[in-house]
Amino acid sequence: MNTQPMGPPPGRPPMGRPGGMPIQGPPNYQQQGIPRRDRPSEEIQWVAQVSNGVVNEVSKAIIGKKQILNAVMVGLLANGNMLFEDYPGLAKTFMSNSFAMVLGCKFKRIQFTPDLLPSDITGTYVFDEKSNEFKFRPGPIFTNILLADEINRAPPKTQAALLEAMQEKQVTIEGVTHKLAKPFVVMATQNPVEQEGTYPLPEAQLDRFIMKMSMGYPSRADEVEILRRRDNRGKEDVDLQTLTNPEKIVTMQKNLEKVYVGTEIMAYIVEIISRTREDPRVMVGSSPRGSQALYKLSRAVAAMNGRDYVIPDDVKNVTIHGIKHRIILKPEPKIRGITGDDILNKILKETAVPAI
Repeated sequence: MNTQPMGPPPGRPPMGRPGGMPIQGPPNYQQQGIPRRDRPSEEIQWVAQVSNGVVNEVSKAIIGKKQILNAVMVGLLANGNMLFEDYPGLAKTFMSNSFAMVLGCKFKRIQFTPDLLPSDITGTYVFDEKSNEFKFRPGPIFTNILLADEINRAPPKTQAALLEAMQEKQVTIEGVTHKLAKPFVVMATQNPVEQEGTYPLPEAQLDRFIMKMSMGYPSRADEVEILRRRDNRGKEDVDLQTLTNPEKIVTMQKNLEKVYVGTEIMAYIVEIISRTREDPRVMVGSSPRGSQALYKLSRAVAAMNGRDYVIPDDVKNVTIHGIKHRIILKPEPKIRGITGDDILNKILKETAVPAI
């Protein structure tokens, strides 16, 4: 995902066309009755500066995965939960912990197992003999960044304990609603192999993840660099600098409301989502929650690029991660090896890019 600051080039871009280059120029604010600025507001510039600083700092620990780190930062700005499906040992836990350290956030990790109970996540009321009353003992979900490790190893009843927290940012226990800390983000992992004793995530829960990603193996050169840096440190831990705090992150998330999304961009998002429902290989297309996800994610990409308006490229950059887990393929295409990525890449090539 490209997060290098981009300035709008001079001149009006060509009209959109199927498979054409995305528009790089600014929206025509004046025609839509919106004052045009030559440069973004100080708030958006601040979001871009801090966000890219966080990614660069985490890059000291996670080698060769800048694109994934950018995507995670986009998900954090959009205040969304993220699902990582990948093999063991690819630094998913290390990455989550590194982000929490640099962001100055509280971090908790839950290892999901078949015997894990909902109260092990949310907490429960315990009787205090001294005060002769029940007191609430909060569970690990009361944090800023929660790593749900191997989430598909817990039964559906336990997974359901996360649904309210992931959507409403609160948990209800014994009829009492407890608000979670801000920000609150779930980073969940699942293993694509070793499916014995696992419980596939229900579609309702998958839909609550704003993005689904994979870390992937490092290249040979990156893996040599990982070993070289470990040798130079002389210890396992990586020293990272804390650059922000939860209050600043919430402010950054609120500043995304200053990013303008034109009507043409909204129509482009809806067209992509609608085509997932019309593809003959798809049994169930994306819900409107998918269009909401693209809307929020594209705003975050624009802000990280130092822009206060969204361009089609921003939407394209997040479509695969943001939508592929929201569509269900028919059995025959799945048997032939077709994936959600294939469907979405075809849709992006065929959908006309708007001229703005």
